[in-house]
Amino acid sequence: MRDYRQSIKQYLKKEIGVMLELDVAAINAAINALMDAREREANIYVFGNGGSAATASHFVCDFAKGCYEKLGAPKMRFHCLSDNTPITTAIANDIGYEDIYLFQLKDILKQDDLIIAISGSGNSKNIVKAVEYAKEIGTKVIGLTGYSGGRLKELADYELHVPADDMQIAEDIHMVFDHMILKVIGNE
Repeated sequence: MRDYRQSIKQYLKKEIGVMLELDVAAINAAINALMDAREREANIYVFGNGGSAATASHFVCDFAKGCYEKLGAPKMRFHCLSDNTPITTAIANDIGYEDIYLFQLKDILKQDDLIIAISGSGNSKNIVKAVEYAKEIGTKVIGLTGYSGGRLKELADYELHVPADDMQIAEDIHMVFDHMILKVIGNE
């Protein structure tokens, strides 16, 4: 049997170290933005690419069901733009991959809605284009990033930045944001 314990410990130590560097005030501000969106019955659009698309989908699942076990609890209007494969591939094929989220938001996004954009690098063109459009019309943006945060970090009103140059650590902690926020809001 191979012994991976040292590698496992190194990974966990690195992840815990990064988690201890997270900006708690920024997380609190993002939670308040989400609570405000719920109170206003605003739509919340979530999207990302690859692993970040999976995180976006997980966010929507958790907030559509996990936070509201009891009937009658006020719900959030979460929508994952990454989940509809036929739409995203049609847009990518006919218009361009860099427009898959912008195209979906163009006719439905309102100023009072909220965006959660997820990008490990913060520089994915399709994410940045959609966020730039949101900013043009005055929609608030929560950005989940890693590495230096890229353009998304500059554009986001609420930046949940993972200060790590490691995509797996960044993606792990993006899921921690999801579950942490779910627990905090669920305790309201």
